Amino acid sequence: MNHPAHPAPQAPRDLVGIGIGPFNLSLAALAHPLTGLDTVFYEQSPRFRWHPGLLIDGARVQVPFLADLVTLADPASDWSFLNYLRIRDRLFPFYFAERFHIQRAEYDAYCRWVSENLPAVRYGHHVDAVRWNPELRLFEVDFTQLDTDGEAEAVGRAHTRNVVLGIGTEPHVPAPLRALADAPDVAVVHAADYLDHRDALLAAGHVTVVGSGQSGAEVFLDLLRHRPAGGERLHWIGRTEAFAPMEYSKLGLEHFTPDYMRYFHALAEPVRDRLVAGQWQLYKGVDADILAAIHDELYRRTLDGGWPDAVLTPGVRVRAAGRVAGAGIELHLEHLQQGTRTRFTTDAVVLATGYRERPITPLLAGLDPYLRRDGKERLRVDEQFRLALDPAITATGCHVYVQNAERHTHGVGAPDLGLAAWRSATILNAVTGTQAYPLPARTAFTTFGLERRRPQIPPSRQIRTLTPLADGI
Repeated sequence: MNHPAHPAPQAPRDLVGIGIGPFNLSLAALAHPLTGLDTVFYEQSPRFRWHPGLLIDGARVQVPFLADLVTLADPASDWSFLNYLRIRDRLFPFYFAERFHIQRAEYDAYCRWVSENLPAVRYGHHVDAVRWNPELRLFEVDFTQLDTDGEAEAVGRAHTRNVVLGIGTEPHVPAPLRALADAPDVAVVHAADYLDHRDALLAAGHVTVVGSGQSGAEVFLDLLRHRPAGGERLHWIGRTEAFAPMEYSKLGLEHFTPDYMRYFHALAEPVRDRLVAGQWQLYKGVDADILAAIHDELYRRTLDGGWPDAVLTPGVRVRAAGRVAGAGIELHLEHLQQGTRTRFTTDAVVLATGYRERPITPLLAGLDPYLRRDGKERLRVDEQFRLALDPAITATGCHVYVQNAERHTHGVGAPDLGLAAWRSATILNAVTGTQAYPLPARTAFTTFGLERRRPQIPPSRQIRTLTPLADGI
């Protein structure tokens, strides 16, 4: 949308955030108490929503409740999950519930509470463009204010020294299934919309779940629990070699620490690409309790003899898909290890095929001449989450930061909620040029690389030089 007329420029903001998911909401919460820092955050949606189609009853967040928006950077923050419970008079029930991992619906409610109470948050604002104004030596952010029906109501422009992109991810639909997913009368839905279609899926004759990660497991378990014994008629397939548990050992989890993120960022680009591809079980595996619950439910259905009408096959990809007579859907499958192929008909498909980072380059088209890219034409991101820009911009102290758009430079921790507060604090320290949030120098027992350092001698082992005492004393 063109912005032909704007009011005279106001005083520039210190920071404009674009998108309000958990990561930019974390940034807004930690920025709130920093006096003198002028911020605003724009989001086109009318309210906070965090994967509403997957708020399945009982589904849990895969990180502990301490990985809220602020605690791992500022445990005393007013915006912590524990303070949310205190304000809602729920501290004692939570204490006795002894839940280290909270339900996904509760995390969504907590984030919504934060978003509704932060003054810098602006919903119903669609950002149209970001550009550099060399005369003002500031970024320009053009936006459209939307009414309650999502229609354009007014236009505006903000000038700012720093921009933080947190526009999140979008559902991924594999190419062979896109035409069916776009057809209005075909029962092919992404898991992101599962709850909206749940009743129809439960009533369908045969249902296939595609995708072997956490959302696939949760959808399969929910369908299994609500379909009759002997009449399950479920099929669960995925590309991974197994329905594998997520890596959850204590040392394994240290891949989600700032220490590992710094180590990963310093690696050569080809090494980083190879690592991310091989670390799928760190972030695409399934909660072991969910896998156990699926097995328990399947086993319970064998107690009277026979086997449930459910097929679970890993190592399979969908080669093609089409419609057959009536409302049926034909899937063409290939087993990746056997090299064999087959086809079968199902009545409905749930695509638990994950999410992809939403492209940020269209929004930054006005900055394209200033952007620096890597060997695969991806945007380069420095250790402090700043896009690499032309020195003509960075010399002014102005920067563009990204949140959850840097897996290629920072590794598997980029989308992890447990690093949200630390990354937000890192960005705010860079923006303010101060240690607004002191951060730990070390966060893991693992040393991820060979560092050329002189060994540190603990004080208890250091040898002190004593002054000799006088003779006879």
